[in-house]
Amino acid sequence: MMKNEGRLFDCLAVQAAEPLPNMLNAKVNGVLRAYSTSEVHEKVYQLAAALLRMGISAGDGTTVGRDKVGLISNGRPEWMILDLAVQLTGAILVPLYPNSGVKELELILVEAGVKCIFVADAGLCEKVSAIQKNVPSLHSLFSFDAVDGCKNWQELLIPVTEVEKDKIDTVSALVKEDDVTTIIFTSGTTGRPKGVMLTHKNIVNNAYVSSLVLTEIPMKERRALSFLPPNHIFEKMCTYIYLFNGFSVYYAENMDTIGINIRETGPYIFTAVPRLLEKIFERVMIEGNKLTGLKRKIFLWSVQLAERFEISGRSAWYNLQLAIADKLVYSKWRNALGGNIVAIVLGSSACPVRLERIFTAAKMVILEGYGLTETSPVVSVNHYEADKRKFGTVGPLVEEVQVKIASDGEILTKGPGVMVGYYKNPELTASVMEDGWFHTGDIGEMDRDGFLKITDRKKEIFKTSGGKYVAPVPIEMKMKESPLIEQMMVIGEDRKFTSALIVPSFTNLKTWCDQNKLIFASNRDMINDASVCALFQSIVDTFNNDFNHVEKVKRITLLPDEWTVDGGEMTPTGKMKRRVIMEKYSAEIERMYTSEVGSVSVTY
Repeated sequence: MMKNEGRLFDCLAVQAAEPLPNMLNAKVNGVLRAYSTSEVHEKVYQLAAALLRMGISAGDGTTVGRDKVGLISNGRPEWMILDLAVQLTGAILVPLYPNSGVKELELILVEAGVKCIFVADAGLCEKVSAIQKNVPSLHSLFSFDAVDGCKNWQELLIPVTEVEKDKIDTVSALVKEDDVTTIIFTSGTTGRPKGVMLTHKNIVNNAYVSSLVLTEIPMKERRALSFLPPNHIFEKMCTYIYLFNGFSVYYAENMDTIGINIRETGPYIFTAVPRLLEKIFERVMIEGNKLTGLKRKIFLWSVQLAERFEISGRSAWYNLQLAIADKLVYSKWRNALGGNIVAIVLGSSACPVRLERIFTAAKMVILEGYGLTETSPVVSVNHYEADKRKFGTVGPLVEEVQVKIASDGEILTKGPGVMVGYYKNPELTASVMEDGWFHTGDIGEMDRDGFLKITDRKKEIFKTSGGKYVAPVPIEMKMKESPLIEQMMVIGEDRKFTSALIVPSFTNLKTWCDQNKLIFASNRDMINDASVCALFQSIVDTFNNDFNHVEKVKRITLLPDEWTVDGGEMTPTGKMKRRVIMEKYSAEIERMYTSEVGSVSVTY
């Protein structure tokens, strides 16, 4: 990728120089369909011409004056084709999460003044149709899938005349690197969605400095799997790394088919959130626990060996054991993931170090990074090269990015990737920007080797009724190292002691119950059992030894259901909505502070 490519759609010229037969790939009616470079480019120009005919344009050239095009879809070739087509018209893309609520969709579409919108399927078409009358600016709705009663995007894909081609080239030539190309509304863990304005330069620069890391990775073929929604800036930016660097991109069908899609496509790399890694490893443990006799002993020994993995300084004896485990066990894990995976890039939320060690030991190197939508997003990332990688950190800073730590520990950052501001919200923009430094809201530190470590969210640190401050994230991350703890939220704001809500890893807990000859009809029955409660209390008690008195978790409540996006407890990017969880489980929380009997409570 050349550094001077200042606009995202400049990747088209790069691709044209070295076209691929399988630039973008996805399942269509159950069959893998490859879109060649020439086909993608043809559709981009056809769609750009159609948008111009519909009156979509750069308007007066200002961010407010440029037309807005909405997009609600999972990752698929059509997503990127539309993104590039919108860019060629000088308009601005406003992508939204498919699982966004109707009220949030309406609020965003009205605030952005979206003029036309593209959706993936019938469900989303119905959702948008229900609110279209409340969005005065919205005049057109198209779907990617065939949907009765909804215009299909294929209707727009007609041959482009030379006159239209010249017009597109003329219009796109006026687009500057400092023009806003997308407004991404972040749902956040609290409050009203914020429209983050990102320019071509923001994302192109971030793609360039991040590609310096990605291209270190040894791959026989440049083949990547994409499954995070591309309106997640992490996935979108990485996709442009792929598009500028000659990768073939394969789109997963959905979260439930990722395992199948990985085996079908054999990617060498993919981006993920820690939650997916947890799910993959749960599957590994389920299969491993089905083994018996010597095979099971070897499997468990290999897991324990991986849990002790260090990036450097390993003994010859440990490396010999690692080689044996790789031949007998780890190689089978890789084969289950298509056989080619060499690296997994993680973002969005913190990853348990235990999982980083295990996957890296199995030669699927975990590259955890840090960033925000407002920073396009990467601020720092661990490299493939061993001396630029450290467990428990989010890596060294990428090129051209600066970080300083404020007196209260907040991370401030400056660089070409920092947004130009929040859409139509100068007051909020001013509250997070100071002399070019963006206030991230995260607490962290730089170690002596130049690695950034995130220790908490500034807004999530709370004060007990005794006036002591508690940072919940380090406690949660430490205790989640237990394979029996799936999710956890530490509580204690204005309370006399610290407590926690815990969602067990029911996959692993069922295995423990089987080993102890305990049979339960449901998750609820399981967490009501005295021996299960005692088990979790012992886990918490053990981890409490790592914390000071005020940080120790005194009471816990076990919950029977996982927190999810659809349930409203998680953001689409995998972060806990603490306020929502507090409200949803207010009775359980209150019981922990009023009950005088026992340390563990459960939901009924």
